[in-house]
Amino acid sequence: MTPAPIRIALLRLPHGEGLPPPAYATDGAAGMDVVAAEAVTLAPGARHAVATGYAMAIPEGYEVQVRPRSGLALKHGVTCLNTPGTIDSDYRGEVKVILANLGEAPFVVNRGDRIAQLVPAPVQRATLDMVETLDETSRGSGGFGSTGR
Repeated sequence: MTPAPIRIALLRLPHGEGLPPPAYATDGAAGMDVVAAEAVTLAPGARHAVATGYAMAIPEGYEVQVRPRSGLALKHGVTCLNTPGTIDSDYRGEVKVILANLGEAPFVVNRGDRIAQLVPAPVQRATLDMVETLDETSRGSGGFGSTGR
């Protein structure tokens, strides 16, 4: 059974006028497509925080993750940096998407182009306990490729 949707307040900013709000493209989509509120050309290797024209109020206990669109990544080498990016529940500024062009050609973002996906997710907070030692595991302190052969 699918949990009930959470309610997120969405504020259209003046430069977002005429743009569609973030929306699910299909019934089974996990993320809402969000569009660019500005035009920008990303040179190979360049990055830019692309405006979306919206701010939001996310309920406490949740975040909204910003994720790349697979088609942009595969076809053009354009992805989101800091992925998944987190929009915190207490942030009220404009949602921006940090796009990076990892491709070999300039990439044009037009106003209204779909540039990323927004995925609401629950947040689990933690408390940290300072200890003198950690329990032993078969992996130990091995990292970054230590489990591959």
